Amino acid sequence: MKIDWDRRTCARRGHVTYAPDESALRARLRAETSLGEAWRCLRCGDFALGDPHGSGPAEEAPLVPRGKVLRDLFILRFLAVERAVRGVFIVLVAAAVWKFSNSQDSVRRLFDEYLDVFRPVFRHFHYDLDHSPVVGTIQKTFGYKHSTLVLVAVLLLVYALIELVEAGGLWYAKRWAEYLTVVATAAFLPLEIYELTEHVSYLKIATLVLNILAVLYIALAKRLFGLRGGRKAFEEERQSASLLEVEESAGLEPSHA
Repeated sequence: MKIDWDRRTCARRGHVTYAPDESALRARLRAETSLGEAWRCLRCGDFALGDPHGSGPAEEAPLVPRGKVLRDLFILRFLAVERAVRGVFIVLVAAAVWKFSNSQDSVRRLFDEYLDVFRPVFRHFHYDLDHSPVVGTIQKTFGYKHSTLVLVAVLLLVYALIELVEAGGLWYAKRWAEYLTVVATAAFLPLEIYELTEHVSYLKIATLVLNILAVLYIALAKRLFGLRGGRKAFEEERQSASLLEVEESAGLEPSHA
């Protein structure tokens, strides 16, 4: 069954209505009912009772994600959640390494306790911590001296910060976050490929495929690095979207002048 993302989103967040100053568009977006005035939603196209949420020139109408744009936003937020979970986990690992860096035995004992606590949780989401590249790397550091452990903790915190910044930016569909995600993810692809040569697992293969698809999707769909017209085409598309949405919601043909 095909998902109607527009109506599904409106059911969860509510409709978005707008009264344009242009009389022709205003007449097409407005309707009188026995229950009062109704305005057409800019997202799903259905009429909603009550006053419009905003008014003004059509070109200043709010840019409401819908259709393909709404699906794209869903994908970005899925990637944002994945990076947020990864970032939080890395912060916990870094905190453990930092706090007990003076005692190799304490670090190992605490880390094993953390694994015991989180292993059932991550197993529920089909993530095997025992074969996680991050976990394996941390376990190898247990034999290192104090200064090395401190350096590892700092590097892990930096990595976690990047992941959390990516998550926040992707959730709000920020263009800078899309660039950061593509660059950061692509930079770690060689390491993931190398790890596959050391030990092959379905999780590593799935992670590699997901990251490759994420890089290709974001770079192409968002026109990064000059692809598909680059930033100029992206800005033109974004600037014209508000007027196009008002015209399409009103049932009119978009103007190309």
